[in-house]
Amino acid sequence: MIGLWDTTGNEVVKALAAERRSAGGVASGMALTLIVVVDEKRVREAEAAATIAAAAHPCRLLVVVRSDVERDRNRLDAEIVVGGRLGPCEAVVTRMYGRLALHAESVVMPLLVPDVPVVTWWHGEPPEEIATDFLGVVADRRITDSAQAADPVAALRQRAVDYAPGDTDLAWTRITPWRTLVAGAFDTAQYGITEATVVAPRRDPTAALMRGWLAARLHIDPVWEPTDEYPRMREVGLRCANGDELVLTREDSMATFRRTGQEDRTLPLVRRPLGDELAEELRRLDADQVYAEALGAAAGISGLDHRPGKRVHVWKDPATAQRAEAGVTAHAGTTANG
Repeated sequence: MIGLWDTTGNEVVKALAAERRSAGGVASGMALTLIVVVDEKRVREAEAAATIAAAAHPCRLLVVVRSDVERDRNRLDAEIVVGGRLGPCEAVVTRMYGRLALHAESVVMPLLVPDVPVVTWWHGEPPEEIATDFLGVVADRRITDSAQAADPVAALRQRAVDYAPGDTDLAWTRITPWRTLVAGAFDTAQYGITEATVVAPRRDPTAALMRGWLAARLHIDPVWEPTDEYPRMREVGLRCANGDELVLTREDSMATFRRTGQEDRTLPLVRRPLGDELAEELRRLDADQVYAEALGAAAGISGLDHRPGKRVHVWKDPATAQRAEAGVTAHAGTTANG
């Protein structure tokens, strides 16, 4: 590992090149560049997930930690790791302070692997608009996690409003096992599905996407039955045109599948590590039309997959926005007291 403190982007590029030369074959064959936007306290968690994903998708990992954008002095610190604890992965962890943090692309762009796709993953609360972050605009694929937001279901709706082909969300990835089991239930179904029910907490974004997926695939309006007894999606029920019911119920890491007239079956339904979820999303680097349909159905917005796949960067200064908001609050307080 090479540590560079109070350095420049130029020095980071040179140090990475030197480390790659010393590592030899370990640093060859990068399939993509993975940019991770993350807070300091979650850097190790993001690295651990990327290490798992890199076992299937060797990549250059560029971790961007932005801090203290109102700081008077700009500063860049960097750690460079090639191979070693991160497996078949090159990593550059950059910590940016001051106004430099608002222009992370000036450091990141020279570090991209030439002629391979770029994926940006926000390991934290997703941005309101991806176009305000140049690291999202430059990416071919963009991964958010609405579960990290204060209101996950509202954040998922915002993902639909802001959607462009190439976007995805880890809430969608988490229902892959559910979708696999539900789709398997249709193998023996002789009649069409007329009703569907999803039992889950009100704030569960996976339930919102499951409901959207069922609506998009079956052209019905699934019912969401809220529950406070379970922390995440508990059950998916389907009713056939002949009256038969198919019910899939989660029990810890297993699921019980019940169908009218048949014996209950127990099936695996394991919650996967974050790295496995990330690896699944890195398998495809084109637009996910099924996700777009499910997201659109969940949010009540149609035609998401027909939107342009490219974004134009929209400059946004969070420091200015915070000062403006503070000024409005102070003015409101003065008016109320006056």
